[in-house]
Amino acid sequence: MRRSSFLYVFAGLFVAVSMPPWGWWPLAFVGIAIYGSAAVKRRDKSFLPGFLFSSAWFLPSMAWMWFLTAPGYIAAILIFCVMHGIASYIAAKLATNDNSHRSALVICHSLAEVMRLSFPFGGVPLATLAIGQVSGPLAALAPLMGGIGISTATLYLALTHHRFRAICIIGLLVFVGNMWNNTQSTGRTLNLSIVQGGGEQGTHAVDTNPRDVFDVHMAATKRLQPNSQRDAVIWPENAISITNKGLFIDSSEYAEITQEAQRLNVPFVVGITEDAGEDQFTNAQIVVNPDGSITGRYDKVRRVPFGEYMPLRPVLKALGAPTDLVPRDARAGTSRGWLDVADTRASVAISWEVFFGGRVNEGIADGATFIINPTNGSSYTWTILQTQQIAASRLRALEQGRDVVQISPTGFSAFIDSFGVVHERTSISEQRVVERVIQLRSGRTLYSRMGNAVYIWAVLISFAWLARRRARANRIGAS
Repeated sequence: MRRSSFLYVFAGLFVAVSMPPWGWWPLAFVGIAIYGSAAVKRRDKSFLPGFLFSSAWFLPSMAWMWFLTAPGYIAAILIFCVMHGIASYIAAKLATNDNSHRSALVICHSLAEVMRLSFPFGGVPLATLAIGQVSGPLAALAPLMGGIGISTATLYLALTHHRFRAICIIGLLVFVGNMWNNTQSTGRTLNLSIVQGGGEQGTHAVDTNPRDVFDVHMAATKRLQPNSQRDAVIWPENAISITNKGLFIDSSEYAEITQEAQRLNVPFVVGITEDAGEDQFTNAQIVVNPDGSITGRYDKVRRVPFGEYMPLRPVLKALGAPTDLVPRDARAGTSRGWLDVADTRASVAISWEVFFGGRVNEGIADGATFIINPTNGSSYTWTILQTQQIAASRLRALEQGRDVVQISPTGFSAFIDSFGVVHERTSISEQRVVERVIQLRSGRTLYSRMGNAVYIWAVLISFAWLARRRARANRIGAS
C-alpha cells in the first residue's frame, strides 16, 4: 500500500510541473500514465488513488491561493481532491477488465474536470490539464473542442490501452485544428496602447491607497504622445477605485481621464470600482471618449471567490478566518461580455473570467473582433497564477481565432495573437507602456458555435454507456 501511495503522489507531481510557471507539458502524459497503470494493476476500488494523485497535482500548482486566503486554498484543494478521488472510485466500480478500467478513468476524470467549471463557488477552473497543454501540440484542438476537449484528449492519450489508435485519432484532429478554424481577417487592424503602472506584488486593496494605483498609471500614460495612428488606450482592472467616494463620473479621476483622452484624441478603456451600497461594490470596464462621454460599460459577472466576495462569510468569521481582507462583496454584473471600442467590438473578460471559455465566447457570438482581458494580479505572491492566466488567454485566443490583449497593473500584460503566440509580455512589477497593432478577425470556430455543452454531453453519454455495460456484465454474471 505504501508503494502504491508513493506512485500516486509521484504521478501527481509530474502533472503539477506540467503546469505554468514550470510548463514541462510532456510530463503530464507521464504522470497520468503512471497513475493509471498503478490504479489498474492494483485494482484499487477506494477513492485513495485519485485523491493522492490530485493532491500532489493541485497543492503545488495552486499554491498562490494560500497567500490570498489560506482557508479558501484548503477548501478548494480538498474539494478538488475529493472529486478526483470519487472519479477513481467510480472508474474502478465500472470496470469489467483492465481495458474498460482505463476507459472509465478517462471518462470519470474528464467529468471531474468538467465539474470544476461550475463547482465550488461558481467554478474554479485553475491548474486544469488544458492549461498545462497550452504550449504543446494538443493546444491545436482548442478551436475544435475547447479546454474540455484538450483535457479529455490528454487523459485519453495517457491512459488508453490502444495507444497507436489514440495517436492517430488525436493526431488527425490536431492537424485539422492547425489548418482550419473557420475565422478570417476583416482586413482591419487596431493600434492599441496598454498601460501597466507597476508596483509591488502581494498587496491587498484594504492595505493600499487607491489613488496611488491611479497615479502610477496616469504617470505612465503621460509619456504617450499624440499619434494619429493610435486607436485606443487600455488600462487594467481596478486601476480606478472610487469606492467610499461615490460614482466615477463625479470624481476627479473621471476629469483627469477625460483630459488625457482629449490630449491623445482616442478613447480610454479603463477598469473602475464604485460603491454599490453599504456592503457591495461594482467592478466594471468602461469606455471614456475624448468628449467625456461614457459609451460602454461591462460589469464583471464571474467574481473571484475569497478575492471579490467571501463565500461562507458567517462560518469563516466564526472560525476566526481573516474575512476582513474582503470587507465588502462585489456585485455580479448581468450584461453580456463586450464593449464597442474604436468602431469595432471587443469581447471583454475581466481578470478571472478569462479562465471560463463561455464568458469570452459570449462576446464573440455578439460580433467581437478581438478580446480584452483587463486583470489585477497585484494581490498574488509569486507568478503561478499570472503564468496560468497567460496560458488561459492563449487558450481563449485559439478557441476563438481572435487576438487577446491582457493588461495588468503589476504584470503580466501581453498581446497574444490568434495563433496563441505571446508578444510583448511585460515583467512583474515594472512600469511599462506597450503599443502594438493587432489584427481584427471575424467568423466563428467550431468550438465557438458549439460551446461547452456538446462536449459535456459527449462525456456524460460515454459515462452512461460504461455504466450500462457494467450493469449488463453484472446480470450475465448473476445468471
